[in-house]
Amino acid sequence: DVVQHSGKAAAGAVGRTAGRFRNRADAFGEAIRRLGWLNGCLFAFDWLLVAVSAGGARLHKYYFMAQPVADRRWLPLKRGADIEIRRVAETDPVIGAFPRPAQTILCRFRQGAICLAELKAGRWIGFLWLTLGPYREDEVRCRYVPLPAGNAAWDFDVHLEPEHRNGVAFLKLWDEANSFLAAHKVRWSLSRSAAFNRGSILSHARMGARRIGTVTFVSIGPWQICAATVPPYLHFSTHPDSFPSFELDK
Repeated sequence: DVVQHSGKAAAGAVGRTAGRFRNRADAFGEAIRRLGWLNGCLFAFDWLLVAVSAGGARLHKYYFMAQPVADRRWLPLKRGADIEIRRVAETDPVIGAFPRPAQTILCRFRQGAICLAELKAGRWIGFLWLTLGPYREDEVRCRYVPLPAGNAAWDFDVHLEPEHRNGVAFLKLWDEANSFLAAHKVRWSLSRSAAFNRGSILSHARMGARRIGTVTFVSIGPWQICAATVPPYLHFSTHPDSFPSFELDK
């Protein structure tokens, strides 16, 4: 009986291992189909880095995008009439519900970032962040400088709750952002989109955005190396005060 029980346990462990392998192989195959061979392999490599390092190492690949500030609204004024969009300050209580660390939000405001929050029935459903000048990234170590100064802005972290991603909320949010940017004489909004987030890239493309560069970061503990198609092209750093600065023009 002991031998039989041990055999069943061993068979069960083998079965579970095989199941996990099949699941990972299926996930890798799906990534290849969705992202293409290069980005699919990079996506898998990032997953491997995270698994092996327990989160201490990551790979990030971004596309730099330039999007014209629309000179017309995407939606008629009456569409989404039950949605409110307002600029929120650092002390606004709605920020407490955002799925972002409090320290990250504080750092954004200290850089002069502008947050447009989207609410429905008094509950936030999304947000969009902007700066009218340089912005220090909070996912990797780098700084973005949108050019030409005064005519370009930086947008980042456009987020909608899942149940509102296929409705009018996205365009409503961008109508408000475009109105804000136009009022400040901004003609182009620059940004970076994660190369593994195909939905975000397609959404920007539908609004006229075009790719102006690519950058890949590999972070291992305090070490960071990046390779880009725009200056400074290559950068290596070993401490938080060392980071590349990307001057980006449409």
